[in-house]
Parts: sequence; structure tokens; C-alpha cells
Amino acid sequence: MIFFKKIYMKKYFLLFITLVIALASCKKYDVNKQNATDDALIQAYLKANNITAIKDPSGLYYQIITPGGNAFPSATSAVGVNYTGTELDGTVFDQNPSATLFLTDVIKGWQIGVPKIGIGGEIKLFIPSSLGYGNQAAGALKANTVLIFDIKLLGFTN
Repeated sequence: MIFFKKIYMKKYFLLFITLVIALASCKKYDVNKQNATDDALIQAYLKANNITAIKDPSGLYYQIITPGGNAFPSATSAVGVNYTGTELDGTVFDQNPSATLFLTDVIKGWQIGVPKIGIGGEIKLFIPSSLGYGNQAAGALKANTVLIFDIKLLGFTN
């Protein structure tokens, strides 16, 4: 009799654990709520640092420091860039003085922002998490992190 009680207890325990996991996984990521949070954080940062930036319809904010030449990369170009990526608190999470990247392989914020400048141009991107790494952690970055990139376009090929 004790043997059957142990089996039933194990079954109920496994059923309970399965139910808890199933319910926990049902928690939805509300991208609209996160976008509103990110937008408020970016606006507060811009105001606190007296920065005038343009808001793209995608939710990306950008400040063109130097427009650069008259030819612009497309969202599918390979670009040579010098960049620094920081969090809102100023923590540098990535930088490279001379990188060649395919815009098709980078975060959406770059795909939207980099084509706004020509060769020699410099831009500052304020990227909401939905145009960055979203609700996934990436390296040292936590999920839902707003990103700031200072980018200089060194060249590009289509």
C-alpha cells in the first residue's frame, strides 16, 4: 500500500510541476508595453542630456552629427564602420574602430539608422529594445535593454 502511495505522490508531484511550468511559460511578452517603457526612457535620457533627436516611425531615435557624402548605403549593404555601443547609464558593451558588417546581419536599429548617413557621416542611434535584442539577453546585456550607438560610416558596398 505504501508503494502505491509513493507512485501516486510522484505522479501528482510531476503533474503539479508540469502545470506550474506550463502556466509560467504562458506569461506573454507585451511588446507594446515594452515599446512605451523604452520610449519614455529614451525621451528622459534625451531631455536629461539636452539632446535633440529625430524619431523614426519605427521608434528609433537618431541624431545626425555629420551627414557625410551624398551616396547612402541600403539596408542590404556591407558597411565599414567605427562604432561604440553603450547602455543608457553609459556602460560600454561593444566597440570597434574598424568593423565591416552586413546590415542584413545586424540589429534592426542599425538597418534603419545607418542608411541615414553617407560616407564620413556620423550618427547617434537611440535604439528601443524591440529594434535591438528584444526580450532576450545578449552577452552582458540584459533583456529589454535600450541601446545607444555612436557610429561613423567609413565606407560601404551594395
